[in-house]
Amino acid sequence: MYAIVSIKGKQYKVAAGQQLLVNRLQEEAGETVSFEDVLLVDNDDQVSVGTPTVSGVTVTAKVIDHVKDKKIIVFHKKRRKGYRKKNGHRQALTQIEIESIG
Repeated sequence: MYAIVSIKGKQYKVAAGQQLLVNRLQEEAGETVSFEDVLLVDNDDQVSVGTPTVSGVTVTAKVIDHVKDKKIIVFHKKRRKGYRKKNGHRQALTQIEIESIG
């Protein structure tokens, strides 16, 4: 059984017991969060597609930890002008574990 869920503007294919990284959530580590924006549910080859969401289905997850993604380098340069600017960015993420679908 799996579902496609919209979390903070991005879509994820999730299954029970799966761990994934999503954009930073407000909940603290150890809390339970539920997502109502379920776009598709596949339960033993019975597919339910929402218009736009499947009604009555929620996905519950447990917040494990708040982490940062690997650093990416943003480098701007204009040739022949002596303009160079180097900047780094680390995205704030939340690691969650899917507990149940339904």
